Amino acid sequence: MLTVGAIERPLGLAQNESASAEDAALVAAIRRGDSGSREALYHRYKRRVFALAVRIVGAADAEEVAQEAFIRIFRGLPKFRGDAALGTWIYRLSVNAALSHRSRRPPLPVTSLEPDAAPPAELTAAPPAGDAVLRARLERALWRLPVGYRTVIVLHDVEGLEHEEVAAILGCHVGTSKSQLHKARGKLREILVADGITASELEER
Repeated sequence: MLTVGAIERPLGLAQNESASAEDAALVAAIRRGDSGSREALYHRYKRRVFALAVRIVGAADAEEVAQEAFIRIFRGLPKFRGDAALGTWIYRLSVNAALSHRSRRPPLPVTSLEPDAAPPAELTAAPPAGDAVLRARLERALWRLPVGYRTVIVLHDVEGLEHEEVAAILGCHVGTSKSQLHKARGKLREILVADGITASELEER
C-alpha cells in the first residue's frame, strides 16, 4: 500500500484523554472571556493550521489562510458543541478556509505541474527525520496533485487521521473519503513512478 509516511509530520491531531480535557478547559475559558485564553488556543494549534495551509495553498498564501481559519475558529467557538474532537473541528474550518481561498484564485500555470516543479520552501526547510532526498521528492510529487487529492492524502497519510475524521473534516461519507484516498494514491503513484520512486522504497520508510 502506497503511503507518504516519509514526509515529516507536524504535531498530529490524535488526542488522548489529557489533551481532550485540556481542550475542553480551554474552550470553556474562551467562552467565559478569560484573559489569555484565545491566545493560548492560537498557540496550541497555529503550527498545525499553518502547515496544512502551506500544503494546500502554498507558502505565499498560507499566512492569509491561517488568519482566515482562526477568524472562523473564534467566531465558531460559541456554537462548538464537542460532537467531534476540537482538533478535528479546527481542521475542518482550516480546510474549508484553504479550499475557499483556492477557489478564488486562478488555476496554477501548466509549468508549475512539470516534473521540476518544487513544493513551497517551508515544506523542506526543516531538518528531515528520514531520507532527505526521498522526502523532498515526495513533497514535490504531493504538490503536483490536484488540490482535492492532495488534501485527502495530507489529512490521512501525512497527519495520520482516521477515515472517520477525514470524512468529518471534508463533510463527506467515510466511503467517499476512502475512495478519494484510493484515487489520490493512484495518481501519486503515477507521479512517483515517473520520478523513479518505487512503492517498495516508500514501504521501507
